[in-house]
Amino acid sequence: MSKLTELYDEIAQCHDCSLAKTRLKVVPGEGREDADILFIGEAPGWHENQQGRPFVGPAGQFLDELLASIGLQRTDVYIANVIKCRPPNNRDPLPPEIEACASFLDRQLEMIVPRVIVTLGRFSMAKFFPGESISRIHGTARKRGGTLLFPMYHPAAALHQPSLRKILETDMLKIPPLLAKVADVPAAQETEEIKQLSLF
Repeated sequence: MSKLTELYDEIAQCHDCSLAKTRLKVVPGEGREDADILFIGEAPGWHENQQGRPFVGPAGQFLDELLASIGLQRTDVYIANVIKCRPPNNRDPLPPEIEACASFLDRQLEMIVPRVIVTLGRFSMAKFFPGESISRIHGTARKRGGTLLFPMYHPAAALHQPSLRKILETDMLKIPPLLAKVADVPAAQETEEIKQLSLF
């Protein structure tokens, strides 16, 4: 049993916040355990709560299309959420719920060690860029240690605001060149080329 699988079992037993009382299934995450790219969404929705898998509803179908546009499938990447249980009526996650799940996501990042972390939506963006506006920083890479952080709008946003669809498609196309650049540079050695990708 892998460490991630052990973590999934731990998440399934979690009762650290009130969402444990209303969830149908926990949604820990899925994908390659050695993925170079890790996507972080907000929270499970209705479809995810039914299946115990992330991004399997309409937003997930659009994410699959976005991945296909850069030659990837979801089995090539890792997909997780900030919180692992569905908030009732798809409301926004509350701060205590985000805090209760924070260690789970942190441990997933430590185990997978992705080269690129793509935040989808403002809640996952806020974990790495507190106080920032997604409309200002989407589609721009920032380097932290040996990892590139790349904020994007949540795919669900494009379902409600069609104007965001093109923005998401354009931002997604930036990921392969970023991955290629960071893959050429050892984590301990930051070159000027990589620094140019950073806003820090």
